Amino acid sequence: MEELNKLLAKHVDEGRFPGIQWQINIRDKTYYGKVGYNNIENKAPVLDNTIYRIWSMTKPVVAVAALQLLEQNKIKLDDLVTKYLPKFSNLKVLKNTDSSIGDVEDLRISPTIKDLFMHTAGFSYNFLADPVGRQYDKIKLFHSDTTTLEEEIDKLAEVPLLYQPKTKWVYSVSMDVLGRILEVVLNDTLQNILQKNIFDPLEMNETKFTVPLNSEHRLMTTYEFDQENSKLHGQKIEPQKIGNYKYPLFEKNYARGGHGLFSTISDYSIFARMLHTGKSVKGHKILNEKTLSLMSTNALDDHLFPIEIPSIGMVRDENYVNDLRAYGWGLGCRTLLDPSKNNNLGSPSEFGWAGAAATYFLVDNNKHMTALLMTQVLNASPELKNDFYKFVYSNF
Repeated sequence: MEELNKLLAKHVDEGRFPGIQWQINIRDKTYYGKVGYNNIENKAPVLDNTIYRIWSMTKPVVAVAALQLLEQNKIKLDDLVTKYLPKFSNLKVLKNTDSSIGDVEDLRISPTIKDLFMHTAGFSYNFLADPVGRQYDKIKLFHSDTTTLEEEIDKLAEVPLLYQPKTKWVYSVSMDVLGRILEVVLNDTLQNILQKNIFDPLEMNETKFTVPLNSEHRLMTTYEFDQENSKLHGQKIEPQKIGNYKYPLFEKNYARGGHGLFSTISDYSIFARMLHTGKSVKGHKILNEKTLSLMSTNALDDHLFPIEIPSIGMVRDENYVNDLRAYGWGLGCRTLLDPSKNNNLGSPSEFGWAGAAATYFLVDNNKHMTALLMTQVLNASPELKNDFYKFVYSNF
């Protein structure tokens, strides 16, 4: 796959990315490559076992852990959030998106477990340009690297929803709420739940909420792309962060449902390949295939389309392209509905997700293929992912 290495090396040579690692698994064959550096300043090369902050690629892992509870009848999709988190019993809703944070109305319908999976519960995100997202920052939601998930979700319960549940798809902190529900149901920490139920049986030894001891040298430095000057700026301090979200290396109490995991490309590939069958390579069952299909099957109602993730300062000019225009949403992942809206690339029900620092993965059951891309750049150009995706579907 020297051709793919050359294609990706162009992005490194142009100064847009420090280093890039990729892996494609198709049936029983594995293709792999890497280019560039873990750290540009000291020319430390990308390693086979480079460690990445995978940001929102944490979400599908937490989704699988929740689907395990669904299989075991410990939770139901139509369970109200308040069944497990009674502090959400007094939720209010912003009257409209231009309202002040105190201009609220009563809930018309309470959010459910399914709404958390689907991002239809009415929550927002700190980085979104709306009053609720700004309020999250004002109360310092997820700003700390030492608070527990319970402490953060208790703070969230004091903030009104952006929308009435089931009326709008908004990418949000809902997976953090679902992660907290896992803790309540199993009376354990999210760290331990993922370790026992996913990482140990899959032998994912490099995926945790902390970096393994004496392994900091394997961690790729996080850079931010300055689009105005076309330069990368490295984050020099730890814990690194996006906005006010901190991402610590060694805090034992730190766990989040929507971000926070560290992983390697080989480890996350194990997880992605499990999403084909619900089993590990050695046959250890993680999920039944019927349950697993809920991740790749669109569950959004028609009135919720199209889905997109806006950001502060986003301009919908003639160059704007909504990367999710061809996708629906399953329980925890995007899922491709219409390849014709995706430059005629991809297979129906191709599913997966990505992370804020430009990590990316897809699972294609029609081709029995997984494809993963790892790097560490915030505000990255989508061209890297687009080139990778086009190469994958033009050559496999």
